[in-house]
Amino acid sequence: MTGNLRRKLATMWKIVLGFIVFAAIALFVLMKSGGNIDLTGEKHDVTGGHADSAASDAASAAMAAASAAVPVPASGASQ
Repeated sequence: MTGNLRRKLATMWKIVLGFIVFAAIALFVLMKSGGNIDLTGEKHDVTGGHADSAASDAASAAMAAASAAVPVPASGASQ
């Protein structure tokens, strides 16, 4: 191996080791702080679990009624 390549490899493993140590310390501090850490990935619940289904159904019905009541003017191309 050349001296230059050996220096680059020596630097690379130090960077990787530093990142792993930093990540481990960060996770340890976050877990010990009592925060709710969720490492399971994205959640796709858009309501957040707080919406009442009856209120949601009523809002949907109101929106449908309001959009049906508004007349849409004809465009110039269709006349």
